[in-house]
Amino acid sequence: MKKWLLLLIGCAVVSFANSVSEKLAKDCDLNDSVACYNLGVLYYKGQEVEKNHKKALEFYTKACDLKYPSACNNLGILYEAKKDYKKALELYGKACDLENPNACGNLGTLYYTGQGVAKDYKKAFEIYSRACVLKNPSACNNLGVSYYKGLGVEQDYKKAFAFYAKACSLEHSGACYNLGVSYKKGQGVKQNLKMAKEYYGKACDLGLQQGCDAYKNLN
Repeated sequence: MKKWLLLLIGCAVVSFANSVSEKLAKDCDLNDSVACYNLGVLYYKGQEVEKNHKKALEFYTKACDLKYPSACNNLGILYEAKKDYKKALELYGKACDLENPNACGNLGTLYYTGQGVAKDYKKAFEIYSRACVLKNPSACNNLGVSYYKGLGVEQDYKKAFAFYAKACSLEHSGACYNLGVSYKKGQGVKQNLKMAKEYYGKACDLGLQQGCDAYKNLN
């Protein structure tokens, strides 16, 4: 009896999964951008349907054409993985214009690294600034790094510290570690080893081994 019960439950789950994907497909046919995006996610991850990146690309493309920003960003990621940086640049740009924070961050990184476009630290800084306003933690941290190193902007440890602090408040482990370094060296802030230890600890808690090591060293 238990085996039959499990089989029946299994059938119910499969039936439910199929109904979800079928419902999304029907809604996508009606130009529902969210449905097209979600269907793309299912095919990309192989959830409820067999994994199929070609179909994921197809549904992300339709959702992006319907101006769903996350779909354009995901498409950009797929093209960047294929090393088609020019196409990735185009898609990140479209998603960023639609105020997707992750896309703005990804776009800034392409300019920062010079992939698909000439390396331009000043342009990267401008795009990271937009992404940071949209609360992308990595972008805020990258702004801090830009000020710290003087890339695309005049070197300024105080401003670097401020952006590290914002990124750390958004739980970016690298930014918390950078705050620890700033306190330890007294760069942009008065030297304070107690605070350095606190931020190294936070970076460690967020999963950054470098933070854990720095925390131990201060002990």
